[in-house]
Formats: sequence, structure tokens, C-alpha cells
Amino acid sequence: MSFFNRLKQSLSKTRENFSQKFDNLLKFTKKIDDETFDELEELLIASDVGVNTTLKLMETLRENSKRIKSPEELKQKLKEEIINLFPETQISLPSPTIMLVVGVNGVGKTTSIGKLAHKYKSQGKKVILAAADTFRAAAIDQLEIWGNRVGVDVIKHQEGADPASVLFDALQAGKARKADLIICDTAGRLHTKKNLMEELKKLYRVCQKEYPEANITSLMVLDATTGQNALIQAKTFKEAVDFQGIILTKLDGTAKGGIAVAIASELKIPVWYIGIGEGIDDLQEFDPQAFVDAIFS
Repeated sequence: MSFFNRLKQSLSKTRENFSQKFDNLLKFTKKIDDETFDELEELLIASDVGVNTTLKLMETLRENSKRIKSPEELKQKLKEEIINLFPETQISLPSPTIMLVVGVNGVGKTTSIGKLAHKYKSQGKKVILAAADTFRAAAIDQLEIWGNRVGVDVIKHQEGADPASVLFDALQAGKARKADLIICDTAGRLHTKKNLMEELKKLYRVCQKEYPEANITSLMVLDATTGQNALIQAKTFKEAVDFQGIILTKLDGTAKGGIAVAIASELKIPVWYIGIGEGIDDLQEFDPQAFVDAIFS
């Protein structure tokens, strides 16, 4: 199956939730008028595009209403405006790179790290994983399982150890073994927000102090099935961590794929990767054009 067909299949619930309803709206529309725009506005909000993003889209569409003569032209204009909301994605991981991966528990963070390790090892990069989510023993075990599966080294300590010390050891190992990429799993216990955010800042300082020549990047993992809650989580983490990109997981299991549009519009942070299945190769680079085409196809 081609990438586009896999993407289309994974977005089937989102497509049913939005595109089919949108097509039904247009099917009975002969003239594009205020009623059409009102119904489209309701449909976008119901599809987890979000109120702010929906209002922004509708404002543009209404401004161009005189040039939109047919339902097909409305559909094409909406697609164009949605694509324009996505910031340009430039994934740059020069060697050596330290990647801090953040996100609340349960979003698929550790699994995404395992799949990232597989992706970059397959490209010939030497990858090391740091099990710095020491708050949960299960997270350490899970990362070790992924390390064994992918064939990369995992640096770990005991449950409850200082995450910064785990990362410190991983950085030393990365230098000694000339790793191209060190991926650090971090804790995600949002209910102790202040402590967590301080911990993430500390990890960042360790990277800057111990490996100043390395490129440091941060990615936030969000679960698409949580809809607008994902946006709230991202805004909370943004206060502590200046992350450069987003991994949006579980798109294959939700009708709330519209959250990708809300995230792009409100945070102005590019989606780097999307999870479109359970397989080891099902973490794919995000392509806004293909994403929108798959929803509207």
C-alpha cells in the first residue's frame, strides 16, 4: 500500500466525521450564502478544528465569498486555507543531535521514541536512547524492550533515579560511541506540573553544559484522540520547553484528526511526525498537502 493510501486509511474516522458531512452539506447547496458558511462553521468546530481556528478560516472564506461561485470552489478554497495554516516543516538533525521528547503519560511517547530510533537507525545513524522517565519503572522497561527490538543502546538507571543523571550518562556514552542521535525519554506526570517543568528545564541545562557542541531539539508528543485537550497540554508544556516540533499519535484511532489543524494554527509549531498505525514503520513525516488531501478524498 502506498504512503498516501495508508494515510487515507488511517484518517478514515476523521474523513467520515468531517469530509462526508461536508460533502453532504455541499450536495444540497446550490448557492454559497451565509447559511452555507454558518453550517460549515458548525461542522469545523465539531471536527475539533477548534473555535479560534474555525473563526480564522471562516473570516477568510467570507472575505472571498464573492469569488466562490460553486460548492467545488468552496471546497478547494477551504483546502487551500487549511494547508496555509501549517508552518513549514524543516526537520534538521545534524550529527550530533540530542532530542528531548516530552509529553504527558499515555500519549504514546515511549513508543514514538522506539519508532524514531528505528527510523533513524534505518538511515544509517547511530542512535542511543536515554531512559530519563525514571518516575515509572514501566517506562524504563518499555524503552529497553524497544532498544532491543530496534538494536540500539539504552542508558538507564533504577526507578526513582535523578533523570538528569541518566541523561548525563547518556551524553557521555554518546560522545564515547560517536552517536549521531541521542533521544531522551522524559517524565510526563502533569499533575505535579511545577516539579515536572523544572525537571525538563534541568535536562535542557545538562545538555547545554555537558554537550555544548551538540544540536539540541525538543519534540512534544500529543495524542490525537484527546482532541482539544492535546492543545491545552501543548500550551502548558510550551511554558517550560521551547519545543521545535510535534509528534501527533493515534490518528488511525480517532475522528478528531482536525486537532492537527488547531495545533498548527494556534501554536505555530510544525507537526514533524504522525502516528498512523501500530507498526514499527507507522510513524511518518507529516505532509500537510497529503494530510488535507486524505481527509477530503
